[in-house]
Amino acid sequence: MNITLITVLIGIAAFWAIMYLIFGRNPEEKEEGLEVDAFVAMWRTKRLLGFIDSLAQRYKRFWRIYGDIGIILGFGGMIFVFYMLFKTAVKTVTSKGAAAGVQLVIPGVTIPLWYGLIGLAVVLVVHELSHGVVARADDIPLKSVGLVLFLILPGAFVEPDEEEINRAPLRKRLRVYGAGSMANIVTAVVALLIINLAIAPLLQPNGVQVAGVVPGSPAEGILQKGDIITGIDGQQITTVDSFMNFMNTTKPGQLITLQIIRNGKRTDIKIKLKEHPNNPGKGYIGIYPAQSVKSKIGGESIIIPLFFTFYWIYVLNIGIGLMNLFPLVPLDGGKMLDDVVKEYLPEKIANPVRYATIGIALFLLALNLLPAFRNLLG
Repeated sequence: MNITLITVLIGIAAFWAIMYLIFGRNPEEKEEGLEVDAFVAMWRTKRLLGFIDSLAQRYKRFWRIYGDIGIILGFGGMIFVFYMLFKTAVKTVTSKGAAAGVQLVIPGVTIPLWYGLIGLAVVLVVHELSHGVVARADDIPLKSVGLVLFLILPGAFVEPDEEEINRAPLRKRLRVYGAGSMANIVTAVVALLIINLAIAPLLQPNGVQVAGVVPGSPAEGILQKGDIITGIDGQQITTVDSFMNFMNTTKPGQLITLQIIRNGKRTDIKIKLKEHPNNPGKGYIGIYPAQSVKSKIGGESIIIPLFFTFYWIYVLNIGIGLMNLFPLVPLDGGKMLDDVVKEYLPEKIANPVRYATIGIALFLLALNLLPAFRNLLG
């Protein structure tokens, strides 16, 4: 475990100790205000309920159709995510944990700090707002809205009346559950359109940025996060595709020369490749490649941050929105599947199906998280 991670863990523990001493002595749940428990802080308010109600009642028919589309998207996304996690779990087992699975989303550690925080804020706001608006469009009352911090992960929530939502017809419940991921997918599409139609025409690729280095790989100790690869063995590299195409021509043990830009200075670096863990017979360098771009018209201090802001809004909304449909309670996908099973199957059959689904889902998730935790811990 590296020194940086130990320092971060100590800082997190100290933060929560102070928070609990100041705010965590009242054991009663508050209808409004700040409530702190062990590694969980929740701030509730009723002030936004009027806005949500107004938005829902004004376009009630639209939000119900939106919720119905969310049901279809929810079950389709559930099947897709389950299939992808099963596929990567098989790769994890066959590669003995070397293959990539689920990426942990930790701003400043696994994703860029400020772009990650902005992207996560957008994910949470549109997700929970969508839950609340669709609930009110179906006349399900809300108790409060608020913000939550779990360990280091920020969140937002809309708190419907549990008794009312449990009494609601299945279709209404499914609309509410599916609405969150529906909002994330719509937001991701909007962000992608903005990137492709408004920002991308102003940019041009200028190499491949090293977004991260895989521990134990040939690149470890040689390449650094932030390096920009502009060429390999004298061949110009401008895009991630050109980088991947070149790497597919390499062999294990091959010595390659990278032309890179580091801290604004150009230099050459030699690396001896290993065998790719997921592609036997091919060379492996061990980096997470990302597209590096520059502005065609200047103003890079504005255009480049805008590009990456919308890029991470797109990536996090599509990734978290789909992952939220994984059939595991308390995720929305798990709630959707759980409610359908209880509605249409006898209790004798429903309970074993629910428990089996939870067991399989947890097993798949654990296999997919294994490489991520291994990389994080080094």
